[in-house]
Amino acid sequence: MPINPDAVGTESEPFEASWNSKDALLYAVGIGAGVDDLSFTTENTDGVAQQVFPTFPVVVGWGMGSTRTSIGTFNPAMLVHGQQSVTLHKPVPVAGKVRGVSRIIGIYDKGSGAVVSTQTELVDAADGSPMFTLLGASFIRGEGGWGGDRGPGGDKNVPPSRAADHVVKYTTSLHQALTYRLSGDRNPLHSDPTFAARGGFERPILHGLCTYGFTGRGLLQGLCNNDASAFQHIEGRFASPVIPGEELTISMWETGTGEAVFTTAVGSRLVIDQGLCRFRP
Repeated sequence: MPINPDAVGTESEPFEASWNSKDALLYAVGIGAGVDDLSFTTENTDGVAQQVFPTFPVVVGWGMGSTRTSIGTFNPAMLVHGQQSVTLHKPVPVAGKVRGVSRIIGIYDKGSGAVVSTQTELVDAADGSPMFTLLGASFIRGEGGWGGDRGPGGDKNVPPSRAADHVVKYTTSLHQALTYRLSGDRNPLHSDPTFAARGGFERPILHGLCTYGFTGRGLLQGLCNNDASAFQHIEGRFASPVIPGEELTISMWETGTGEAVFTTAVGSRLVIDQGLCRFRP
């Protein structure tokens, strides 16, 4: 059996990662920010202090702390991002260094594929204080069917049956994936037509975490007035892929003080659902 469900609990080797102003700026343009977002896309605009997008932690130490080799063998072209959450214990600084470790917290049999869930804790390298907690899940098509635990399921963070309180739209560039990949994720699924075809796609798709970054931008604008220090948590499920050049609609429903559920769609097709954002009002 290629997938090894006994790998649950496996931890990565501890790792250190750092970033600087340039890394934050590159990530910002990778998720579509531009001249309307100078506090995120420049470091020397008069009277404007640089900020870092709250979803930036997903690229901190990209490729470090991997537990992939412990879960077995599979065709990497069949792996897609399934879910992601980011909890910020403090705002992302313009430059920093963290220590981290990743752990496999679940391997589930979904029949048509396997889901591998991981948790990564990142602490300030200077004093050990918590900085970011990341939860992620990958779906590996064709690797299910061994009769294992199906894992958690069912809908959550369902929007209320009323019009959204805030709606933000962004159009992705035809070249979006080529910019985003420079922040670390060089998976050829997002750049190589031949590799994408092996995964069953007509052409390279946008990184799920790039769509996630666009979504975080929309939430920051709609809920936090672009004040990154007010953003505390984001989670969501990747429902379908995005093709570079498509328009994203981020819809938000405030459901309580400092809390909102959200969806991201291309037309009527959901691309991120089960979304939840927490923020400082």
